[in-house]
Amino acid sequence: MQTETFIHPSAIVEAGAQIGAGVYVGPLCYIGSDVVIGNGVKLISNVTIIGATTIGDGCTIHPQSVLGGQPQNNAHKGGRTTLTVGKNCTIREFVTMNVGTDNARGATIVGDNCNILAYCHIAHDCVIGNNVTFTNGATLAGHCEIGDNVGIGGLSALHQFVRVGHNAFIAGGTMVNNDVIPYAIAVGNRAKLRGLNVVGLRRSGMSKAEILKLRRAYLTLFDRSRPLSENIEIARAEFSDSEAAMKIINFLSKRGKRPFTFPPLKGAVDDDADDLD
Repeated sequence: MQTETFIHPSAIVEAGAQIGAGVYVGPLCYIGSDVVIGNGVKLISNVTIIGATTIGDGCTIHPQSVLGGQPQNNAHKGGRTTLTVGKNCTIREFVTMNVGTDNARGATIVGDNCNILAYCHIAHDCVIGNNVTFTNGATLAGHCEIGDNVGIGGLSALHQFVRVGHNAFIAGGTMVNNDVIPYAIAVGNRAKLRGLNVVGLRRSGMSKAEILKLRRAYLTLFDRSRPLSENIEIARAEFSDSEAAMKIINFLSKRGKRPFTFPPLKGAVDDDADDLD
């Protein structure tokens, strides 16, 4: 990290903006008066940061990104709302993120260590966890909530108010209009569950035994012979010793504004959990 802040002569930094130590502001960047930029941030070139936007330490933002624009929501009346981006995020070309709306949460929040690839959009009032990856062209409508360690594939789109649990994976080209439980894979138009995100679970260090137990909990929860509410209580009793299973159960017990994404009636599991090394 460079020790001194550098601002290119062609960049515009409005009075009132707060710029941290060791920041690099490249050619043709624009930083508004209500912006706060943390230490060691690099704006490569042609980056626009406006509105009440805070960028955490160590972020790198690539050309043509626009952060802090007004929400694309006619219900917003122009009140001061915010966008906060956490530490050590990489934001690639043509990414857009909007501030919140003044009739809702009022804030859009992106966690630490996120990797937001080219042409992605994060709409107003979304909350994104830590270590989340958005592949090229992934888009969120307003009010979405994304857990930690989630991967969202390229050209996927999420309906407003959708929740995605920790460690889930949204496959490329998926249209998600309902909530996705933790640890699951969602695929298709419209999305269906295809079992567990086994690759992600392996990478996280989860043991084979725990993954297989989690898979049994998954099959119990989505047993179509019983109502979901009954399945939740059965799973709660049987898998109370599994922290991961309880995260899914608690997610299902807390209803949001969208229904839940379910597996298809046939072929409900296609995750290779039985073939773990």
